[in-house]
Amino acid sequence: MPRPHLEALQLERLKAQVERVYHTSPFYRRKMDAAGVKPGDIRSLDDVVRLPFVTKEELRRAQEEAGLFGGYACAPPEQWRELHPSSGTTGRSVYTLWTIRDVENITDFTARLLWGQGVRPGDTIQNAFSYGLWVAGLAVHYAANRLGCFVLPIGATQSGRQLDLFLEWKPQVFFATPSFAMYLIEKMQERGIYPEQLALRIGSFGGEAGAEVPSTRKRLEEGLGIDAYDLYGLAEIGPTMAAECTHKAGLHWTEDHHLVEVVDPETREPVPEGEEGVIVITHLTREGTPMIRYWSNDIGRVVREPCPCGRTHARSPGGILGRADDMIIYKGVNFYPAQVENVVRSVPEIANEFRIRLERTAHGRDVCTLVVEPAAGHAATPQVRARLESLLRDALGVGLEIEFAAPHSLERTEFKARRVLDLRAKAAS
Repeated sequence: MPRPHLEALQLERLKAQVERVYHTSPFYRRKMDAAGVKPGDIRSLDDVVRLPFVTKEELRRAQEEAGLFGGYACAPPEQWRELHPSSGTTGRSVYTLWTIRDVENITDFTARLLWGQGVRPGDTIQNAFSYGLWVAGLAVHYAANRLGCFVLPIGATQSGRQLDLFLEWKPQVFFATPSFAMYLIEKMQERGIYPEQLALRIGSFGGEAGAEVPSTRKRLEEGLGIDAYDLYGLAEIGPTMAAECTHKAGLHWTEDHHLVEVVDPETREPVPEGEEGVIVITHLTREGTPMIRYWSNDIGRVVREPCPCGRTHARSPGGILGRADDMIIYKGVNFYPAQVENVVRSVPEIANEFRIRLERTAHGRDVCTLVVEPAAGHAATPQVRARLESLLRDALGVGLEIEFAAPHSLERTEFKARRVLDLRAKAAS
């Protein structure tokens, strides 16, 4: 779709959505009145900045004060079809609703994203995203059905059974978090299973950053014999609303359903196109629990020139760079865990898993330690340590302490990995 046509569609849907939430949601009416903005004030896409942001903490407080949906549900109960809370890994879950039309829209644009990654009718898909209340598993399942695929709905469990299905049913497409995929690669090596024995050609990875980290992508692709693609979603917005295409040139946003902004985390003003900032997303078509200017807290950038694939929707090259509150400030230098991940997984002698431990000494000095394991068949030699230290200093601009743990001693996960352990607050108390 040419961008002028797309932007005209976005404006039409934005106006209708703002009008709708103002008249159906006490939560949004109160926020808009406090900000001094009325639905009629939205005359262009640029006017979206007049609307107040919505944060996850604000939604949690609204639920505590006003019940299950905090006054932000905009569809009557007879239209409700599915309940999907956030994972709750950083606090109380935030509940969201899907209506039947929401289910249809999510299915359609997720199918579009999968098609862009090369998924085709007749493919067998092994879906290792969770099938609980977490949203990604169902969205992929619905989209795979829409595309005419055969689905193995195993969910995010049973590493041994995952490998059995790889060998027995020969799926061509695999969905999982990057951390779980890395864990399965280790299990394959332990069982003597090689990528050539599998039929996989596509791996689509979401739930956490990783697939667009160059060294992680390389390990995923070599370990499973696939092309690895990034898939992005948020429970409050949509399980899958952006994904890489086969050109691997950044996340394509489903802009006909989501208005995407990039905002400076300090000034909260829009940044110039292509610059980094916090991703802010507005639902253009969501009926159940629409989010207006949702502060994702994820850091990325957005460009609008067409992709080499020909698609015209905006992209985020490099994917999501990290969460704003995941930024580590050490010795005056700012960096994200994904930058450390890229270094760790570029060193063949180092295993996939790692931890970043932040501590404060009795004298008030901060210490940042990278905990790693030697890879199978390798030892924690002084040469490996020196190379890792040098690569980290070059990539981050600051040196980290290096600690080698015993092989397989760092916990592996079937969901999202938590690799940063900040002990500074505990030391202060």
